[in-house]
Amino acid sequence: MTAVPVTAFYAAIIGLLAALLTVNVIRSRVVLKIPDGDGGSAPMRMAIRAHANLAQYAALALVLIGLAEAAGSSKISVHLLGGALVLARFLSAWGLSTVEGSSFGRQSGAGLTVLVLIAASVLILLREGGVPV
Repeated sequence: MTAVPVTAFYAAIIGLLAALLTVNVIRSRVVLKIPDGDGGSAPMRMAIRAHANLAQYAALALVLIGLAEAAGSSKISVHLLGGALVLARFLSAWGLSTVEGSSFGRQSGAGLTVLVLIAASVLILLREGGVPV
């Protein structure tokens, strides 16, 4: 398998975001004195949801981007996908951390993440089908 240095760069950024969201959950638990679950607290629920949402989508998106890179997709394509994923996950984390329910960050982050999943998947299918992209 070919090395995936561009994807590794974006994975590192997503890893830092995951660490930040983890610390936010821990901090919220300490400040709110909630040892388990959300304790019926909206701020705790929002911190947990922001962290869980990242965990739900980031890993699959990074795997797909890495596979697209390993399959020979252009560095520009991989940078666009990685940058879009980072933006999407930051928007989502911001939206889920600051507002309960619907928000610009949550909606735009989710939509952009789905576009990254689709684009990376299509790139892999095209590359593996012999189409240069």
